[in-house]
Amino acid sequence: MKLKTFKSDFILLLTASIWGLAFVAQRMGMDHVGPFTYNGLRFALGGLSLLPFLLVGLKRRKNRIKVVAEPDLKEIVGGGILSGLILFCGSSLQQVGLVYTTAGKAGFITGLYVVFVPVLGLIWKQRAGTGTWIGAVMAAAGLYLLSVTEQMTMEFGDLLELIGAVFFALHVIIIGRLSQRIDTVSLSFVQCMLCSILSLITAFAFEKISLAGIRLAAFPIFYGGVFSVGIAYSLQIYGQKGSHPAHAAILLSLESLIAAIGGWLILNEFLSGRALAGCGLMMSGMLVSQLYPYWGAMVAWFQNRFAPKSKG
Repeated sequence: MKLKTFKSDFILLLTASIWGLAFVAQRMGMDHVGPFTYNGLRFALGGLSLLPFLLVGLKRRKNRIKVVAEPDLKEIVGGGILSGLILFCGSSLQQVGLVYTTAGKAGFITGLYVVFVPVLGLIWKQRAGTGTWIGAVMAAAGLYLLSVTEQMTMEFGDLLELIGAVFFALHVIIIGRLSQRIDTVSLSFVQCMLCSILSLITAFAFEKISLAGIRLAAFPIFYGGVFSVGIAYSLQIYGQKGSHPAHAAILLSLESLIAAIGGWLILNEFLSGRALAGCGLMMSGMLVSQLYPYWGAMVAWFQNRFAPKSKG
């Protein structure tokens, strides 16, 4: 393995670990503060942690052009508001859902956004490939085993996480379109700050906010904001520069598995055999949806690498 590839793989695995453990931090934080208070403070810290990258980007930009066009600023703000509203819906559903479900289950259900992205792309007449549909069926079967009871009902927290995953998929689609025209760090900063403001307004309206609770939840809030948003965001960009997209998808999808392991080790959460089978199916569905287009290339690579060489 080349040093550059190994370095990228390590960075992406670290990113997945940070995101996976963020579910544990979010669950721990709500022992002391409400979900909207947690999100409000987390996204405020996340936005502030992006300021150094934002300032560096603006400095480079000023060196290239003398005047920043006004419509460009409007587009950044407009795009940030649109993506921020969708992110607010997704993160709010995820955070409230964590009140009623485990960090491990939340991690796997949220990870379904990987499958939802190409399916929702049909709205914009984007064709979904065979791998997408195979992955969607496997993920749906896994979700049934993980969350649907023998009485054919779904736990409230799991349902919120599922709806939240749809919003996260929409967010990925919107970001994919906006990032073609707008600087990603600027866009991320605006959406984080909007998400923080909306969350804090909701918290002041419906939750009891206390400084004592915020102090007790300080580390989970710090981790969720600085590590999960600021550091992991930067690591993902850096890691994907030297990694094949399919390879990156495998490593980043481990976020769900790490969330389950973290919930088990840190929060003493337990998953039944049925739930574990569901998690396995969901993880397989996520991987199939991402890797199916590269299946032929991977098979050829394995054949060339491990096929016995002819003598003579």
